Amino acid sequence: MQGKVEICGVNTATLPVLKGAETRALLERARAGDKGAREELISGNLRLVLSVVQRFAGRGESMDDLFQVGCIGLIKAIDAFDLGQNVQFSTYGVPMIAGELRRFLRDHSALRVSRSMRDTAYKVLQAKEKLCAETGREPTVEELAAATGIARQEIVFSLDAICEPVSLYEPVFGDGGESACIMDQIGDSRNTDEHWLEQIALEEAIGRLSARERHILALRFCDGRTQMEVARQVGISQAQVSRLEKGAIGRIKKELSV
Repeated sequence: MQGKVEICGVNTATLPVLKGAETRALLERARAGDKGAREELISGNLRLVLSVVQRFAGRGESMDDLFQVGCIGLIKAIDAFDLGQNVQFSTYGVPMIAGELRRFLRDHSALRVSRSMRDTAYKVLQAKEKLCAETGREPTVEELAAATGIARQEIVFSLDAICEPVSLYEPVFGDGGESACIMDQIGDSRNTDEHWLEQIALEEAIGRLSARERHILALRFCDGRTQMEVARQVGISQAQVSRLEKGAIGRIKKELSV
């Protein structure tokens, strides 16, 4: 798999790994203006970037792009790390890299979703990862709601909002020959050939009515008027409206049954 062997032209199998003392020494040198130490810090923490990037795989973006964005997060972490704090660099770097990746995915989504909705979704995803690690299973919506303090409905809506759209022509499976697409699995009982033929026949039958009959049917069934309201608007009695309406519908039914 490319993401585990070579990414952005970098052979991940040969990436160096820095120890804690080495990292701190390089950070001190880099802070003093040693560009070589800064470059060594970056290359020595690419495995850290890769480990974070793999959490974001399968979200519609190439691993190369995600890796490059992760490297930006790593560089920001190196430049902003406070040597006075008694914490490992990786403890500080991982959230910085993950945050950069989340911003990238949020800003480059195929569908524009509000920032608040995306922030909610990523908060839920973080809680989901934590609960999965603790319980060894997928958490329920109720458990996510309890962990985040977010309403169940908002959790469902936010996770749906960040799902990548899938093409109707995306292959679902194949038996060695032609692949079946999502389109092939979707049934549409409305837009069938039979429905279109009935629609055409109905339009033709209505077209053969008189202008007055068509006007009365439009007022009754498109505008939702009562027979009394139609009578007042057209200037005839309710009995005449009823007779014209009944006769028009009868002729339409007769033509459709032929």
